[in-house]
Amino acid sequence: MIEIDGSQGEGGGQILRSALTLSMITGQPFRLTGIRAGRSKPGLLRQHLVAVQAAVQVCGARTSPVALGSSTLEFVPGPIRGGDYRFAIGSAGSCTLVLQTLLPALLHAHAPSTIHITGGTHNPLAPPVHFLQRAYGRVMAQMGAQIGIELPRFGFFPAGGGEVSASVKPCAQLQPIEVLVRGERNDGYAESFVAGVSAGVAERELERIASGMGWSGKQLRLRALPAEQGPGNVLLLTLEHEYVTEVFASFGEKSLLAETVAKRLLNEVRRYLKSEAAVGEHLADQLLLPMALAGGGAFTATTISQHALTNAEIIARFLPVTIRFEQHEHAALCTVSAA
Repeated sequence: MIEIDGSQGEGGGQILRSALTLSMITGQPFRLTGIRAGRSKPGLLRQHLVAVQAAVQVCGARTSPVALGSSTLEFVPGPIRGGDYRFAIGSAGSCTLVLQTLLPALLHAHAPSTIHITGGTHNPLAPPVHFLQRAYGRVMAQMGAQIGIELPRFGFFPAGGGEVSASVKPCAQLQPIEVLVRGERNDGYAESFVAGVSAGVAERELERIASGMGWSGKQLRLRALPAEQGPGNVLLLTLEHEYVTEVFASFGEKSLLAETVAKRLLNEVRRYLKSEAAVGEHLADQLLLPMALAGGGAFTATTISQHALTNAEIIARFLPVTIRFEQHEHAALCTVSAA
């Protein structure tokens, strides 16, 4: 049984999610102690508990008793089974983080799968569904995965109530790829989604993006959602390049100026564009596991976060791979190779 200290590195939920995914795929059991010890509210929250419960259903695992707040988990996996799965987080806890736990594992099932999750689809502490669809999904498709992700209903913090569904076809082996340059830009656009919030908020956000990016017309898209899906507001900026798509997000909050929401987004986008990196910080975090499963790959990123470094340590506990990081003047380079 692999012993994992949940307080290592950034000490967050990614340690749990990566361990669950890799345990399902490799068949190796693990014991995790100090779950989310690096967080102000340690232990399992709703989305983490549902991730464990979902993994149990997908592979028929045996576990130690788990509940909200649990700080220890023993997980003994069984064979991964395709099928139709439904999970309810029951809060604004992130659907996307639960989904990311399951998607790589279900590629190894012997039959197709569908997943339906209710909870939060857009909150500040997790990738929004659009990121999975456009950025993560594009890279996974380039590696040979057939994954479809749909968003029937938005769910904002704190109300939740969103829905995300996914379809997964088995993929015997992901293909190694290199994402070293982003290439020419093919498209770029900003979307402001508002639900139960004045359309004027979205207009002000988009005006600030227009002046900051020099955009106009169809590049600025106001998306008014049904009021019952809110209250909530998210500003997204998508950059489609020749070899990679990136999605940046900034979330509206009570008493936070629309201009400030847009400014935060522009600052992140400018850091990305100023660099020579192919991917941003968050996509870099998500590429490590599929590249390790593929047995190789490489990418350049604006920065390598503590989140990514911790993830690399967990991956190396389960798979015979070597992950190297090099910091260069205008980008960081990550290479994944068979050990």
